[in-house]
Parts: sequence; C-alpha cells; structure tokens
Amino acid sequence: MARATAHRRSEFAAGRAAARAALRGIGLVPFAIPMAVDRAPVWPRGVVGSITHHDGQCLAIAARNQRLAGLGLDLEARADLPGDLWAEILSDAEMGWLGLRDVGDRGLLARIIFSAKEATYKALYPITGQVVGFDAVTIRADPDTGRFTARLAMRFGIYDRGTVLRGHILQSRTHVVTALALPFPGVYGEIEAAIPDMEMECFRPFPA
Repeated sequence: MARATAHRRSEFAAGRAAARAALRGIGLVPFAIPMAVDRAPVWPRGVVGSITHHDGQCLAIAARNQRLAGLGLDLEARADLPGDLWAEILSDAEMGWLGLRDVGDRGLLARIIFSAKEATYKALYPITGQVVGFDAVTIRADPDTGRFTARLAMRFGIYDRGTVLRGHILQSRTHVVTALALPFPGVYGEIEAAIPDMEMECFRPFPA
C-alpha cells in the first residue's frame, strides 16, 4: 500500500478496521489482516471472512470455519445498473427473468444481480483461486424476501456445477448489500446457505 493513493490507503485502513471489528464480534482478538499477492485479505487461521467498500463506506463479516467454507459480502449504491453493462454481466436466463419484471424495476434488479454475483464469487474465490467471468453463476433474486439463489454454471473445487447456494439481500434508501455464507458440501443437505441461526449481524439497517 506504500505506493497507493491517499484515497486507496484510507479505504484499505477502513476495511481492515471493519474486519477487526468483525473478529471481535466472533470473540477473537483483532488480528492483523494482511493482503495476499492477489490482493485478497488473509484471514487468521480458522476464520473465513469478507470485506467490501463503496464510496467511502466499508463493511466486513467473519465466522469461524468449522461450519463454513467461505463468506462473501458486497456493498453497492442502490441505483440502476447502466443498461450498457447488462449484456456483459447478465446471462440469457437472467435477462429473460428481468424481462418479466416491471420496466421501472429492471435497472435496480440488475444491480442486485450484479451484487449477488460479486458476493458469491468472493465466497468461492478463496477455495480455488479461480478468476471467472460473470457467466460462472446464475442469480435469481427475490428482494421482497431478502434472499437470492446462485446456481453454479461451472465446478468450483468441491462444489459441482449445478450446485445451488442461497444468499441474503438487504436494501436501505441508498445502498444494497448482498452476502452469501458457503457451507461445506453435505453439511446442510442440499448445500443450504440460508442457515437458520445465522442471520448476519451486519444486516442491521444502516443509516439511510
């Protein structure tokens, strides 16, 4: 970070402060969270976590890895995703699903799909280190219930193609947050990531 801009250094420091707070939240002392060669955060042994930032705001989540293989978190502005990005980000199935929604809702739903893909990718990346495109996962969002499903279109290590994962959506007046808890295969039957006793403490409404 020594050669980074002042804004990037400030963003990095805020993200690490959020990460240390997340560690305290699960009963651990606030270990340092260094950056790997691929720029991913290096969590302490026995911990999985995720950090996200947008426009000067940072969030982090962490959990012990006895029950979870990974966590993914993404923060976005609550704004329509520009239409010229849809073809790059959305699959044919997602485009078809959006086509059935009200015209005025499609831009925000596209933004939520993008965020959910980011959260899913961030949960899976530490397992394989694979850099993949937006076509690696298909999202079905249900903002009314605060949930989304992510169907893998390729194999990610121990997670077969076709695996369905379940994540969370939270919206405020200004932001969208998505998160996905990645259980080990077989631990919760059909890879259920909607863990009943894990409603994500970070999902307390933040100021609008």
